[in-house]
Amino acid sequence: MKIHDKEFVKYITSDKISETLKKVALQINKDYKEKNPLFVSILNGSFIVAADLFREITLESEISFVKVASYHDMESSGDVKKLIGLNEPIFNRDVILIEDIVDSGRTIKKMTEEFKELGAKSVEVAALLFKPESLLVDLNVKYVGFEIPPLFVVGYGLDYNGLGRNLKDIYQLKP
Repeated sequence: MKIHDKEFVKYITSDKISETLKKVALQINKDYKEKNPLFVSILNGSFIVAADLFREITLESEISFVKVASYHDMESSGDVKKLIGLNEPIFNRDVILIEDIVDSGRTIKKMTEEFKELGAKSVEVAALLFKPESLLVDLNVKYVGFEIPPLFVVGYGLDYNGLGRNLKDIYQLKP
């Protein structure tokens, strides 16, 4: 499959993604039993992950969205810019940040710190994809769908210069 000037091959099927998100949700439902967590989806990439994960959550809970940007082309710029904030109060709330992918970790680390500074009782991270070999900061990603090597991937919300988010499967850059 070609997106812009790059060739991609199927890497993780939509069925496997769905099965994995159900397992992640099951663990969150267990861990937050009798709590009312606030899920915060980090846009743009995590909107599909957040929708599918949140539909599997059986807890009394809320969801909100924030938008940050740190990517340019195929590289994380490391310059995290908060573009749109959330409106829900988070003081003394259990917060679960939903990410499509944790790569360098800089974006989600900054978001975790911001939520703690705003008085969240707890802040955990749920990510569909996690690249532990690419991590550049000290970060605990509690809920991980898939650990992957440092590949460039698209689909299921992940894009390459704006294209590919609508793909049902995840594709990796062709070697």
